[in-house]
Amino acid sequence: MTSWRRTALSLGALLLATACTSAPDHRTAATAPPAPAEEPAESPSPPLAVRSLTSAEVQYGWWNWAAGSTEDRSPVLDRSGRWCAEGQHENIWYLAGTTGGGAVERTCTVPVGLPVLFPLVTKFGEAADCETFMDTAKGSAMLDGAPLAAETLGATRIKLFGPADNPFGAEPTGENTWSCGLWVRMDPPAPGSHELTIRGQASAPAITVAVDYHLRVAAPVPTGAV
Repeated sequence: MTSWRRTALSLGALLLATACTSAPDHRTAATAPPAPAEEPAESPSPPLAVRSLTSAEVQYGWWNWAAGSTEDRSPVLDRSGRWCAEGQHENIWYLAGTTGGGAVERTCTVPVGLPVLFPLVTKFGEAADCETFMDTAKGSAMLDGAPLAAETLGATRIKLFGPADNPFGAEPTGENTWSCGLWVRMDPPAPGSHELTIRGQASAPAITVAVDYHLRVAAPVPTGAV
């Protein structure tokens, strides 16, 4: 797969493996194992300690979430926030950037108590190209007008999976690749409404990301509630 023509992406702006040949199933990183049939269902898994995740865990987890939806339901291609909950997991909340196609404004409800993870700019492909990309990558994020700390995660081996017709050409059987980018890890935001701005850019290849999120942090509505 010619990844570099499909990839520069941010979150914009816009995963649990220590090596691509031994990457664990992403589902084990995001959800607790099911309870035995003869026992009552367990409570939801506690939130991930997002600040302790390794580079491989951050990038494997986010990229497999981003590539885990078809194009018509992709949170990355979404321009309104309609699909922001697509494919999310019970102990971390991912936010998407864009593929660089202009500014986007999204509205999204985030479950209370979950940490949030997103890139300012990111891409996958060859390790050497990743180094070139990171030489020009820059960006920023602000929550309610306050700057958020961003970190550089260099070329890291991951294994990328995706259903047919996902936006990034990932294979259902998985594909070994490298990922890099500028990333933001947020502790669980306080309940209520928040404004999040994400900006990112790079010149190899040229990408500009601009996403404004209107976030509502609230407890999930119980199933069957009226």
